[in-house]
Amino acid sequence: MTDREIEAAVKADPDAAPLLDRNWFKRARMVMSERKVPISLRIDREVVEWFKARGSRYQSRMNAVLKAYVEAHRRAE
Repeated sequence: MTDREIEAAVKADPDAAPLLDRNWFKRARMVMSERKVPISLRIDREVVEWFKARGSRYQSRMNAVLKAYVEAHRRAE
């Protein structure tokens, strides 16, 4: 697709992310994520193997699952 075709497709799709232009980058701010806390945690072997089998960064994916669980329960409270 040409740049113009891409711009037209983005404008026509209400769910598309906006195009990142010079103005967007001028207003953008870097946000550093909160540092993670190192812990020792015992997890069932089958759980760890399942996450590891899906590729690298398995610990980050495990953290994402736990974070989603916490957020869902916070909303329910």
